[in-house]
Amino acid sequence: MKAARERTHRETRVIDNFALARWHEAVKCRDAAGLDDLLADDVVFHSPVVHTPQRGKQITQQYLAAAFQVLSNPTFRYVREVAGEHDAVLEFMVEIDGISVNGVDMIKWNEEGRIAEFKVMLRPLKALTVVQQKMAEMLAKRR
Repeated sequence: MKAARERTHRETRVIDNFALARWHEAVKCRDAAGLDDLLADDVVFHSPVVHTPQRGKQITQQYLAAAFQVLSNPTFRYVREVAGEHDAVLEFMVEIDGISVNGVDMIKWNEEGRIAEFKVMLRPLKALTVVQQKMAEMLAKRR
């Protein structure tokens, strides 16, 4: 008998559902501190405004914490969710300074149920510009 048995499909799905539920809870509560347990140490973050992928838990936490501040207002809502065994695509809508922002969070989990990759896409260009400005301000405050 193997020391560590392989996970069944059902067990994997439960872990992934739990990881997704933890993400939704972090967003709902704007819990940047809770990201530490949710992110893998080697997580890769793809920003819609930074050309190169950002690697590591600390930088990803900074980006996501700033995003919680910038995007989390009463108009923020996820409008669609497509989830697989180890990933999810979450479409969101939010209004910032009178501009309607439409975005997508693409999230991948590792075997431990921690976020291993996080990619954000935004539209339209006007929305991208306002989010970029607000994020830059927020990240500057955190440094």
